[in-house]
Amino acid sequence: MVNIVELDGVRSMHFGTAAVQGTMRIDQPNSIELEYVQQMMMWLLFRDDAAHIVQLGLGAAALTKFCYHHLAPSRITAVELNPEVIQACRSHFALPNDDDRLKVLSMDAADYVKDFSRRRSVDILQVDLYDAKAHSPVLSSEAFYGACANILSRTGMMTINLYCDWPEHLAHIRMIENAFPAVAWLPEVHDGNMVAIAFKQPPSIDFEALYARAEDVSAAFGLHAQSWVAGLYSWMSQDIGEA
Repeated sequence: MVNIVELDGVRSMHFGTAAVQGTMRIDQPNSIELEYVQQMMMWLLFRDDAAHIVQLGLGAAALTKFCYHHLAPSRITAVELNPEVIQACRSHFALPNDDDRLKVLSMDAADYVKDFSRRRSVDILQVDLYDAKAHSPVLSSEAFYGACANILSRTGMMTINLYCDWPEHLAHIRMIENAFPAVAWLPEVHDGNMVAIAFKQPPSIDFEALYARAEDVSAAFGLHAQSWVAGLYSWMSQDIGEA
């Protein structure tokens, strides 16, 4: 069951529980309200364009709308298992109808990434897959992350929301590391959300350049990109075993 709640100008989606599946500020429908969802865009620090962006798990469509409205001419595909969520996004969260740039598919995300015809067809993959209880990622496995890596292009990247408690974060990160040659992550926000980024091709990390790029991203899109660089610097400066 999909429930819609409004409070203080913010509309949120729930699946019959208190867990928030997504939000939208009503007077800014194409902006990203939640910090962790903004962090899912941190791939913008490393590239400024992408021919094909795929979102696994529609939520309240914040990422899908943001990419559609701000990153033309990129093609955007969203994959959502629950047709009620798609309908709610279109009726309550300003999700546009499909067109030549936007496709919303009602199907299992695992089936999408395992389809061999999609191999190397995606530049950016954004993964945020949770059920009503939102206890932990529903498709987290080495096989799933391997399939995610396979559909990415040679320079593709994946961002993923890992909503759980430490040390469970570490278990998911280790599985992602087995599928990708380079993985980094930001400090936890929102009482459990940790966003990681995985690279098909390990990047060259120059923090002076990243901070300059973050200023450009922040100015262009209104995202808190400087905090992403600070978070990556924190990650580089500590041992994960002490996190």
